[in-house]
Amino acid sequence: MKLRALIADDEPLARERLKLLLSDDAEVEVAGECRNGQEVVAALRDQPIDVLFLDIQMPATGGFEVIEEIGPSLMPVTVFVSAHNNYALRAFEVHALDYLTKPVEPERLHTTLARVKERIASKVALATHEQMKAVLDALKSGSPPEKSIAKRLLVHNGAKNVLIAVADIAWIEAADYYSCLHVGTKNYMLREPIKQLAVTLDPAKFVRVHRSAIVNLDHVREIVRDGQGEGSITMNNGHRLKMSKAGWQNLLAASRG
Repeated sequence: MKLRALIADDEPLARERLKLLLSDDAEVEVAGECRNGQEVVAALRDQPIDVLFLDIQMPATGGFEVIEEIGPSLMPVTVFVSAHNNYALRAFEVHALDYLTKPVEPERLHTTLARVKERIASKVALATHEQMKAVLDALKSGSPPEKSIAKRLLVHNGAKNVLIAVADIAWIEAADYYSCLHVGTKNYMLREPIKQLAVTLDPAKFVRVHRSAIVNLDHVREIVRDGQGEGSITMNNGHRLKMSKAGWQNLLAASRG
Protein backbone atom coordinates (compact mmCIF):
# COMPACT_ATOMS: atom_id res chain seq x y z
CA MET A 1 0.00 0.00 0.00
CA LYS A 2 1.58 3.26 -1.13
CA LEU A 3 1.29 6.71 0.39
CA ARG A 4 0.12 9.33 -2.09
CA ALA A 5 2.41 12.37 -2.10
CA LEU A 6 1.86 15.81 -3.64
CA ILE A 7 4.84 18.06 -4.42
CA ALA A 8 4.25 21.83 -4.51
CA ASP A 9 7.10 24.11 -5.61
CA ASP A 10 7.38 26.84 -8.24
CA GLU A 11 10.94 25.76 -9.10
CA PRO A 12 11.03 22.88 -11.65
CA LEU A 13 14.45 21.69 -10.52
CA ALA A 14 13.35 21.57 -6.88
CA ARG A 15 10.27 19.51 -7.82
CA GLU A 16 12.36 17.16 -9.93
CA ARG A 17 14.93 16.65 -7.16
CA LEU A 18 12.30 15.88 -4.54
CA LYS A 19 10.46 13.57 -6.94
CA LEU A 20 13.71 11.70 -7.62
CA LEU A 21 14.45 11.32 -3.91
CA LEU A 22 10.94 10.08 -3.18
CA SER A 23 11.24 7.46 -5.92
CA ASP A 24 13.77 5.63 -3.74
CA ASP A 25 11.00 4.78 -1.28
CA ALA A 26 8.82 1.94 -2.55
CA GLU A 27 6.03 2.91 -0.13
CA VAL A 28 5.58 6.39 -1.62
CA GLU A 29 3.87 7.34 -4.88
CA VAL A 30 4.05 10.88 -6.27
CA ALA A 31 0.42 11.57 -7.15
CA GLY A 32 1.01 15.03 -8.60
CA GLU A 33 3.09 18.20 -8.87
CA CYS A 34 1.97 21.82 -8.42
CA ARG A 35 3.63 25.09 -9.40
CA ASN A 36 1.65 27.44 -7.17
CA GLY A 37 -0.78 27.57 -4.30
CA GLN A 38 -3.93 27.60 -6.39
CA GLU A 39 -2.89 24.39 -8.11
CA VAL A 40 -2.31 22.87 -4.67
CA VAL A 41 -5.80 23.85 -3.50
CA ALA A 42 -7.34 22.39 -6.66
CA ALA A 43 -5.35 19.15 -6.31
CA LEU A 44 -6.33 18.68 -2.67
CA ARG A 45 -9.99 19.16 -3.56
CA ASP A 46 -9.75 16.73 -6.46
CA GLN A 47 -7.99 13.70 -5.02
CA PRO A 48 -6.95 12.07 -1.73
CA ILE A 49 -3.42 12.98 -0.65
CA ASP A 50 -1.57 11.43 2.28
CA VAL A 51 1.43 13.77 2.49
CA LEU A 52 2.00 17.22 1.01
CA PHE A 53 5.49 18.64 0.45
CA LEU A 54 4.67 22.34 0.42
CA ASP A 55 6.96 25.20 -0.61
CA ILE A 56 6.34 28.32 1.43
CA GLN A 57 7.10 30.99 -1.16
CA MET A 58 5.19 30.50 -4.41
CA PRO A 59 3.63 32.97 -6.88
CA ALA A 60 0.31 34.56 -5.86
CA THR A 61 -0.63 31.96 -3.23
CA GLY A 62 2.06 30.66 -0.88
CA GLY A 63 2.14 27.69 1.44
CA PHE A 64 0.55 29.43 4.43
CA GLU A 65 -2.24 30.80 2.24
CA VAL A 66 -2.99 27.26 1.05
CA ILE A 67 -3.53 26.15 4.64
CA GLU A 68 -5.76 29.15 5.33
CA GLU A 69 -7.90 28.35 2.29
CA ILE A 70 -8.20 24.61 2.91
CA GLY A 71 -8.27 24.80 6.70
CA PRO A 72 -5.67 23.21 9.04
CA SER A 73 -8.01 20.41 10.13
CA LEU A 74 -8.61 19.32 6.51
CA MET A 75 -4.97 19.31 5.41
CA PRO A 76 -3.09 16.07 4.75
CA VAL A 77 0.15 15.46 6.65
CA THR A 78 2.16 18.52 5.64
CA VAL A 79 5.93 18.95 5.30
CA PHE A 80 7.09 22.47 4.53
CA VAL A 81 10.01 22.92 2.15
CA SER A 82 11.86 26.23 1.94
CA ALA A 83 15.20 27.77 1.02
CA HIS A 84 15.05 29.75 4.29
CA ASN A 85 14.72 28.63 7.89
CA ASN A 86 13.08 31.79 9.24
CA TYR A 87 9.56 30.40 8.64
CA ALA A 88 10.04 27.29 10.78
CA LEU A 89 8.29 28.59 13.89
CA ARG A 90 5.21 29.68 11.96
CA ALA A 91 5.18 26.35 10.11
CA PHE A 92 4.88 24.38 13.32
CA GLU A 93 2.23 26.77 14.58
CA VAL A 94 -0.02 25.56 11.73
CA HIS A 95 0.75 21.96 12.71
CA ALA A 96 3.26 21.06 9.99
CA LEU A 97 4.86 17.68 10.63
CA ASP A 98 8.32 18.78 9.56
CA TYR A 99 10.31 21.59 7.94
CA LEU A 100 12.91 20.85 5.26
CA THR A 101 15.42 23.33 3.89
CA LYS A 102 16.57 23.31 0.28
CA PRO A 103 18.38 21.54 -1.16
CA VAL A 104 16.71 18.58 0.53
CA GLU A 105 19.23 15.96 1.57
CA PRO A 106 18.43 12.23 1.17
CA GLU A 107 19.18 11.35 4.81
CA ARG A 108 17.00 14.19 6.10
CA LEU A 109 14.13 13.20 3.81
CA HIS A 110 14.43 9.59 4.96
CA THR A 111 13.94 10.71 8.57
CA THR A 112 10.94 12.83 7.57
CA LEU A 113 9.28 9.96 5.67
CA ALA A 114 9.65 7.73 8.71
CA ARG A 115 7.77 10.34 10.75
CA VAL A 116 5.11 10.68 8.04
CA LYS A 117 4.47 6.92 8.03
CA GLU A 118 4.33 6.88 11.80
CA ARG A 119 1.80 9.74 11.86
CA ILE A 120 -0.45 8.11 9.26
CA ALA A 121 -0.26 4.73 10.97
CA SER A 122 -1.27 6.34 14.26
CA LYS A 123 -4.32 7.90 12.61
CA VAL A 124 -5.47 4.50 11.36
CA ALA A 125 -4.86 2.95 14.76
CA LEU A 126 -6.80 5.70 16.49
CA ALA A 127 -9.87 4.90 14.41
CA THR A 128 -10.10 1.45 16.06
CA HIS A 129 -9.23 2.59 19.58
CA GLU A 130 -12.81 3.00 20.79
CA GLN A 131 -13.82 -0.37 19.37
CA MET A 132 -10.92 -2.11 21.14
CA LYS A 133 -11.74 -0.33 24.37
CA ALA A 134 -15.34 -1.56 24.18
CA VAL A 135 -14.15 -5.15 23.75
CA LEU A 136 -11.80 -4.91 26.72
CA ASP A 137 -14.48 -3.35 28.90
CA ALA A 138 -16.88 -6.12 27.92
CA LEU A 139 -14.32 -8.80 28.81
CA LYS A 140 -13.84 -7.24 32.23
CA SER A 141 -17.58 -7.07 32.86
CA GLY A 142 -18.22 -10.56 31.50
CA SER A 143 -20.85 -9.41 29.00
CA PRO A 144 -20.46 -9.51 25.19
CA PRO A 145 -19.78 -6.10 23.57
CA GLU A 146 -22.56 -4.51 21.58
CA LYS A 147 -21.62 -4.02 17.96
CA SER A 148 -22.03 -0.46 16.77
CA ILE A 149 -23.58 -0.41 13.29
CA ALA A 150 -22.73 2.72 11.30
CA LYS A 151 -25.68 4.56 9.77
CA ARG A 152 -23.71 7.49 8.38
CA LEU A 153 -20.09 8.06 7.39
CA LEU A 154 -18.29 11.39 7.53
CA VAL A 155 -16.03 11.63 4.48
CA HIS A 156 -13.46 14.30 3.75
CA ASN A 157 -14.12 15.51 0.21
CA GLY A 158 -11.73 18.21 -0.97
CA ALA A 159 -12.08 21.25 1.29
CA LYS A 160 -15.26 20.05 2.96
CA ASN A 161 -16.71 17.08 4.83
CA VAL A 162 -19.67 15.13 3.45
CA LEU A 163 -22.11 13.10 5.57
CA ILE A 164 -23.11 9.97 3.63
CA ALA A 165 -25.99 7.71 4.56
CA VAL A 166 -24.68 4.13 4.64
CA ALA A 167 -27.90 2.87 3.01
CA ASP A 168 -27.06 4.94 -0.09
CA ILE A 169 -23.72 3.18 -0.62
CA ALA A 170 -24.07 0.63 -3.44
CA TRP A 171 -20.66 -0.96 -3.06
CA ILE A 172 -17.26 -0.35 -1.54
CA GLU A 173 -13.91 -0.89 -3.24
CA ALA A 174 -10.56 -1.39 -1.54
CA ALA A 175 -7.98 1.25 -2.51
CA ASP A 176 -4.81 0.80 -0.44
CA TYR A 177 -5.19 2.83 2.76
CA TYR A 178 -8.57 4.05 1.51
CA SER A 179 -12.01 2.64 0.83
CA CYS A 180 -13.79 3.97 -2.25
CA LEU A 181 -17.51 4.44 -1.56
CA HIS A 182 -19.72 4.21 -4.66
CA VAL A 183 -22.82 6.32 -4.05
CA GLY A 184 -25.07 6.85 -7.05
CA THR A 185 -22.94 8.44 -9.76
CA LYS A 186 -20.36 9.73 -7.27
CA ASN A 187 -17.32 8.17 -5.62
CA TYR A 188 -15.93 9.17 -2.22
CA MET A 189 -12.55 8.21 -0.78
CA LEU A 190 -12.69 7.32 2.92
CA ARG A 191 -9.36 7.19 4.78
CA GLU A 192 -10.02 3.75 6.25
CA PRO A 193 -8.99 0.27 5.03
CA ILE A 194 -11.84 -1.90 3.77
CA LYS A 195 -11.14 -4.59 6.39
CA GLN A 196 -11.56 -2.07 9.17
CA LEU A 197 -14.63 -0.45 7.61
CA ALA A 198 -16.38 -3.82 7.21
CA VAL A 199 -16.52 -4.25 10.99
CA THR A 200 -18.80 -1.21 11.36
CA LEU A 201 -21.31 -2.18 8.64
CA ASP A 202 -24.54 -4.16 9.02
CA PRO A 203 -23.58 -7.77 8.08
CA ALA A 204 -27.17 -8.49 7.04
CA LYS A 205 -26.87 -5.94 4.22
CA PHE A 206 -23.17 -5.44 3.48
CA VAL A 207 -21.36 -8.56 2.30
CA ARG A 208 -17.73 -8.91 1.34
CA VAL A 209 -17.92 -10.74 -1.98
CA HIS A 210 -14.24 -10.35 -2.82
CA ARG A 211 -11.16 -9.30 -0.88
CA SER A 212 -11.39 -5.95 -2.66
CA ALA A 213 -15.16 -5.39 -2.65
CA ILE A 214 -18.16 -5.15 -0.32
CA VAL A 215 -21.68 -4.92 -1.77
CA ASN A 216 -24.92 -3.57 -0.36
CA LEU A 217 -27.47 -6.32 -1.03
CA ASP A 218 -30.20 -3.71 -1.49
CA HIS A 219 -28.33 -2.51 -4.61
CA VAL A 220 -27.65 -5.95 -6.17
CA ARG A 221 -29.53 -6.90 -9.36
CA GLU A 222 -28.06 -10.30 -10.25
CA ILE A 223 -25.65 -12.96 -8.95
CA VAL A 224 -23.96 -15.34 -11.39
CA ARG A 225 -21.83 -18.34 -10.40
CA ASP A 226 -19.23 -19.98 -12.62
CA GLY A 227 -19.44 -23.62 -11.51
CA GLN A 228 -18.18 -24.18 -7.97
CA GLY A 229 -15.58 -21.45 -8.23
CA GLU A 230 -15.79 -17.73 -8.68
CA GLY A 231 -18.68 -15.73 -10.10
CA SER A 232 -19.90 -12.20 -10.58
CA ILE A 233 -22.39 -9.74 -9.16
CA THR A 234 -24.27 -7.16 -11.20
CA MET A 235 -25.33 -3.99 -9.40
CA ASN A 236 -28.55 -2.08 -10.14
CA ASN A 237 -26.55 0.46 -12.18
CA GLY A 238 -25.17 -2.32 -14.40
CA HIS A 239 -21.68 -2.39 -12.89
CA ARG A 240 -20.28 -5.91 -12.60
CA LEU A 241 -18.03 -7.07 -9.74
CA LYS A 242 -15.99 -10.24 -9.28
CA MET A 243 -17.17 -12.69 -6.64
CA SER A 244 -14.77 -15.16 -5.03
CA LYS A 245 -15.67 -18.57 -3.65
CA ALA A 246 -15.38 -17.14 -0.13
CA GLY A 247 -17.61 -14.26 -1.23
CA TRP A 248 -20.30 -16.74 -2.28
CA GLN A 249 -20.11 -18.35 1.16
CA ASN A 250 -20.46 -14.93 2.74
CA LEU A 251 -23.59 -14.30 0.65
CA LEU A 252 -25.10 -17.60 1.73
CA ALA A 253 -24.41 -16.83 5.37
CA ALA A 254 -26.02 -13.39 5.04
CA SER A 255 -29.14 -14.83 3.38
CA ARG A 256 -29.52 -17.44 6.12
CA GLY A 257 -29.15 -14.79 8.81
